[in-house]
Amino acid sequence: MAASCSTIVFIMTVFALATSISATEYIVGDQNGWSLDFDYQTWTKDKVFYVGDKLVFNYAPGVHNVMKVDGTAFQQCITSSSNGTLTSGRDIITLQTPGRKWYICGFGKHCELRNMKLAITVQAMSPAPSPSTSSTLSVSTTYGFVVALFSGLPLFLV
Repeated sequence: MAASCSTIVFIMTVFALATSISATEYIVGDQNGWSLDFDYQTWTKDKVFYVGDKLVFNYAPGVHNVMKVDGTAFQQCITSSSNGTLTSGRDIITLQTPGRKWYICGFGKHCELRNMKLAITVQAMSPAPSPSTSSTLSVSTTYGFVVALFSGLPLFLV
């Protein structure tokens, strides 16, 4: 029984490792960063966000911030002290749950008048890449790693 539990824990650990390897880091706004008068809605159009991906907000500290808000606060650009306000100038948010996510700048009227607001939808899991994608090397390396680990261990299946 202990051997099968160890095998299950091992498989779950390998799965978590493979999932973390496939996570994508998005620089919000690309080279523009988190800035005034940028069209974040257009920026998100060709992107699919998954649990485990990271959003990186780059901006000048003391000039902007990042606030996670709900849908109503996003639409109305409402800020409150209960929001988790990030202020480092390089804030990294790991997307941990699927669903809609909303972020605004809480400085002045940056959200209301200068378009500093980002809304995304996070998907539950990243699909397995097709063999024709550029990620084939990392996926096959990950699976090669898993095969190498399994080949040296006896499997106890119940």
